[in-house]
Amino acid sequence: MGSITDSWFTVTQIDEDTFAISEYGHWEKVHSFLVIGDEKAALIDTGLGINNIKRITDQLTTLPIIVITTHVHWDHIGSHGEFDTIYVHKEEEDWLINGIKKLPIEQIRKDVSRDITKPTPETFDPKTYQPFKGKPTGVLEDGDEIELGNRTLTIHHTPGHSPGHIALYDHRKGYLFTGDLLYDETPIYAFFPTTNPVDLVISLEKIANLTNVTKIYGAHNTIGLDPTLLNEVKRAVEELRNQELVNFGTGIHRFEGFSLQF
Repeated sequence: MGSITDSWFTVTQIDEDTFAISEYGHWEKVHSFLVIGDEKAALIDTGLGINNIKRITDQLTTLPIIVITTHVHWDHIGSHGEFDTIYVHKEEEDWLINGIKKLPIEQIRKDVSRDITKPTPETFDPKTYQPFKGKPTGVLEDGDEIELGNRTLTIHHTPGHSPGHIALYDHRKGYLFTGDLLYDETPIYAFFPTTNPVDLVISLEKIANLTNVTKIYGAHNTIGLDPTLLNEVKRAVEELRNQELVNFGTGIHRFEGFSLQF
């Protein structure tokens, strides 16, 4: 693939059939991931919706694309409306159809419009910005598998940051796509009304015990974290529980390579 130059998106080629599509012009520094098999491709999240991510995926593959939603927060579902096939965990089907619970549109519009450092298209107006709403093609459960043709993604239900949050494990490559469950640089959040610190820690413990992980791909900040980070996650889980810190209002907890905010 030749390099893609775009005014809004930055494309990073992870390997011959895996790409990160990033939005560095926004403070969220959100990444969506295109995972290409022999018969289909999966787009893990669709970004902010400030600009149309489909024009990038159209340049990367001609295969049918399945959108897999790690969770229904506005910065991960922005371009869902550009695609025909959308999957979401069953716990957030209602959020996708009717809107994100306990998050006012005024707060979303404030967050989507701040700290933007790249030119935005004329179609983007933060005053009228609306997160995607629509009925998904299908719903996911823990242990489900998405077959792409010689490439299988396993769904791991990882609630805490949101009720229907999922992580995905790519069996062919050993990649673990963690959404907003695990990333570096900025705190992983579990202090909103719809979050759950106890569930988040259980989910971190769950992914920390996965085997044959070769790389971790979170939805924000650095693209590609070393799997040895999972050892630190195990240590963090034990420390948080032993010190009885897994509760709302206990603040920011920093560990080697990541942090949490309850």
